[in-house]
Amino acid sequence: MKILHPECKQEDERGQIIDILGQEVIEYVTLITSVRGATRGSHYHRATTQTVYVLGGRLKLLTQRPDEPVVTAILEKGDLAVTEPMERHTMIALEDAAFMVFTRGPRGGDDYESDTYRVPPLGE
Repeated sequence: MKILHPECKQEDERGQIIDILGQEVIEYVTLITSVRGATRGSHYHRATTQTVYVLGGRLKLLTQRPDEPVVTAILEKGDLAVTEPMERHTMIALEDAAFMVFTRGPRGGDDYESDTYRVPPLGE
């Protein structure tokens, strides 16, 4: 997992402009909301990279690459987390949360489940 903190590129009396992603090929953009205590993910993808941008709330993200230990991060508003192919991932909402998922690979529309391989939730 990579955790990034996109910086404000422009700010004036009207507000801010923050480039969340730059020069990335994105095939799907998804808005997800989760109530406190909800678990999402608990799977991996063979060919899909997903980038999560937190709009509000807090999430616990647990990831694991093959033959490596579990890595845990707490995501808050403005955090950007990238999970790559073959990286198991589980997200737990620590409070009500909203986040965007930017996907490169078959993980949207009619292909939503075609590159999803379910595993037990990490951290349990």
